[in-house]
Amino acid sequence: MLLTSLLKDLDYTLIKGDVHIEISSVAYDSRETQANGVFVAISGFSVDGHQFIDKAIALGASTIVVEKDVLIEADITVLQVANTREALARIAANFYQRPTEQMNLIGITGTNGKTSTTYFLKSIFEQTGTSLGIIGTIGTVIGDKVFQNKNTTPESLNLQRIFANMIESHMKHCVMEVSSHALNLSRVAHSSFNTGIFTNLTPDHLELHHTMEEYFEAKAKLFAMTTDYNIINADDPYGRILIDRLKSSGPRLLTYAIEQEADIYPSDIQYFADYTTYTVNTPKGSIAIKVNLPGTIYVYNSLAAIATAYCNQFSLQQIADGIVAVEGIKGRLEVVYQDEDTKIIVDFAHTEDSLEKALTTIRPFAKGRIILVFGVYASDGESGTDKRRAMAKVAATFADFSVITSDNPKEQDNTLIIREIVEGIEAHNGAYEAIVDRRDAIAFAIEISRKDDVILIAGKGHETTQIIGKTEIPFNETEIVKEIKQRTK
Repeated sequence: MLLTSLLKDLDYTLIKGDVHIEISSVAYDSRETQANGVFVAISGFSVDGHQFIDKAIALGASTIVVEKDVLIEADITVLQVANTREALARIAANFYQRPTEQMNLIGITGTNGKTSTTYFLKSIFEQTGTSLGIIGTIGTVIGDKVFQNKNTTPESLNLQRIFANMIESHMKHCVMEVSSHALNLSRVAHSSFNTGIFTNLTPDHLELHHTMEEYFEAKAKLFAMTTDYNIINADDPYGRILIDRLKSSGPRLLTYAIEQEADIYPSDIQYFADYTTYTVNTPKGSIAIKVNLPGTIYVYNSLAAIATAYCNQFSLQQIADGIVAVEGIKGRLEVVYQDEDTKIIVDFAHTEDSLEKALTTIRPFAKGRIILVFGVYASDGESGTDKRRAMAKVAATFADFSVITSDNPKEQDNTLIIREIVEGIEAHNGAYEAIVDRRDAIAFAIEISRKDDVILIAGKGHETTQIIGKTEIPFNETEIVKEIKQRTK
């Protein structure tokens, strides 16, 4: 591809060299630079790509894109832009022939509920024999293949490559979880979204965004990037702010809610231990819905999927068939062991709001105690302390007994993290035991459980590794539970 084609619609200054040259590849990691390739130097949180320009040149880069003033003596092309992350997104889209302009792209953002909504949508699409790709927390799904992502929303170059792979696989529809990090860091810039979905907003990632207002504004960026529909949870306070912003212009606005007046809403909700039923009401009629997951959160998430399917012209019967076909979602209130005495559930709940929802969903059907195993993942500064205390308050309030343990401490002081959680539990008179090793914590919870108790292991859900220091070790909670139960029989 000609470099001039790669630079289409990009504002840049030519520092030196020639833009009328052939380009073989694009990289933002200098180690992945190829001969006659473009290297885009990104200023990261801990690593600055500008420091690796010489390495990229040594590996054969013929073009370097920078945002800082740098001296490059090599006989190559050097371009300067205002923001290399933004530039990378444009260059990546051009390199892969702007794949999102050839597909129906659905973006979903919010603190909780994104993953289950994508899986409800995938099932609805598949009821008509239509393939829907997924990019998100659990990974990238193309057909029957699942690929792991480093981030919920991959870096722009990787993301555009995934879109291109979907097009090559004749997949013209994709639903993607769009994180606040991705929106702030231009990972999804120059992607063409047909539909945007907003689920909810509760405290999370405040080490990056600092305030809820900053966090909200990051999420809100998605809804300025859509062309056809914006689908908003009208029960969420931040959702209502979005509705006020969006109702007078732009793509068509569709709302869903349980409590507030909305375009898509449920009636006659019936909650059971392992499923929920309700009637969904839409502008085109009503139909009975069965969700094979318990709790209000999955009413909301299925409503978000229903509203999106409605906008994509699916019939009510196709929608109902798609929702009921989802028998469970990995790591989302997943029962990983059950016998006549005990039920053990694994859930991804890692914020105070999602943890409270998980515990209150379980409570009405728990004949015995709820024993909670949880930690709080690494988070810096005052926001990290606040998060640990907030999670501890939820645990003390809604669980009968908590086993406090590790959850991806990474390079932070695990002892400090657990101590701050303990302080929060004690402040609210919660019963607890602190056990640093997560496997030992799970074993302890199982050991102390009695007939009719429910054990909730929260925080990791579908994840199959634990990050301690810089080491990522295998850690599959489903397998660990089964091993412990087998050993204690």
